[in-house]
Amino acid sequence: MSEITASETAELKGLVEKHIFRYGTSFAPYLGVRAEGSYVYDEDGRAILDFCSGQMCATLGHNHPAIREAIEDSCRDVLHLFSGVMSPPVARLAGELAAVLPDNLTRMMFLSTGGESNEAALRIAKTATGGFEVLSLAGSWHGQTGGAQAVTMNGGRRGHGPSTPGVSQIPNPNCYRCPIRHCRDACDMTCLEVGFGLYDAQSGGAPAAVIAEPIQSSGGVIVPPDGYIARLKQLAGERGMLLILDEAQTGLGRTGRTFAYEHDDAPPDVLSLSKTLGNGIPLSATITSDEIEQACVDKDFLFYTSHLSDPLPAAVGVAVMRILREEDLASRAAELGAHFMAGLRDLQQRYESIGDVRGRGLLIGMEFVKDRESREPDRELAARIQRRALELGLVLHTVRADFQSSMRFAPPLTATVAEIDSGLEILDTAIRDGLDG
Repeated sequence: MSEITASETAELKGLVEKHIFRYGTSFAPYLGVRAEGSYVYDEDGRAILDFCSGQMCATLGHNHPAIREAIEDSCRDVLHLFSGVMSPPVARLAGELAAVLPDNLTRMMFLSTGGESNEAALRIAKTATGGFEVLSLAGSWHGQTGGAQAVTMNGGRRGHGPSTPGVSQIPNPNCYRCPIRHCRDACDMTCLEVGFGLYDAQSGGAPAAVIAEPIQSSGGVIVPPDGYIARLKQLAGERGMLLILDEAQTGLGRTGRTFAYEHDDAPPDVLSLSKTLGNGIPLSATITSDEIEQACVDKDFLFYTSHLSDPLPAAVGVAVMRILREEDLASRAAELGAHFMAGLRDLQQRYESIGDVRGRGLLIGMEFVKDRESREPDRELAARIQRRALELGLVLHTVRADFQSSMRFAPPLTATVAEIDSGLEILDTAIRDGLDG
């Protein structure tokens, strides 16, 4: 186990305070010295239960032996190559993904981050269609690079000038807080019809794509009604727009299926994967059809980064895919998620301040309100609960959205029932203490 002295800890925290750029989030009061499974260990050796899977990435848990082995093997074989040189890990990862994808998703490129994968997806759509107009959902999060930031509606939009032209926002299917004041607790998809009607009225005649998350995670774990993604795809297709689904946080087992679009049986035209594909190593993928790829090639498509098709992260991706398959972690997420959801809903029955509990598999949100009738968000309470939970040894995330006060739960798919129950006990105490002020 890594150990650092009290003086080293003070020095390191001082360096953080003096030199690390503050990039939109507060820094934890501890140093993450070691991590394993569902736990992170601080400078004092305290075990902290991580219900966020790091940055929503460590779906196999922290420092999984298969991931360590893949990295060690790469250190002996090959770490990095010219992007025009293919390596065995890249070819193997393509094969692993192709084996679980539908016939219309066959061509893929491997990048580093979710922002990059969405940049590539947007450029593919614009090149293939010849248009530039893109629809994105309110509350969305697709990354903070230029094109991805333009379609991100949940923060980071102010203070740095205009973003990519052609982007329009449509309402999201938040039936707890209906954006068009139409539904309450049961979305009938009127918001979707209204959104496309608004686009039709504004369009300059250059449609390219609709980009969406099958479940909005950073937007408060907004789960659309059954049939929503299929209808979204239909409406997009009627207008000559490609459907891009960003499965950064929902892909590869987390919602109880390999991909979240399977809940609607509605595969997209372009699929973006990241976070869960690398289990903490920077790795993402943008995947589309042979036809769309050929249309882009015919138009001299170019998308290039320094780490496109890198061998080391691809080798990690192969290990991730193998463990997901061998341990059937999607089914495990469904079972464990049902157990977790039952525990959270039991807390909801006991605490009036919990307005809503929603999610799929091991991606669950809990919203705190001042009262259940008005549903006025109680962000201060959510912040107190988050702080108290950390003091008690549980990492939780509150979402960024200004219009709500939700907490997001995304434990590793390898978590145990005992760890879920331990987290529920800590959360119970944190809520009780948070209500006491």
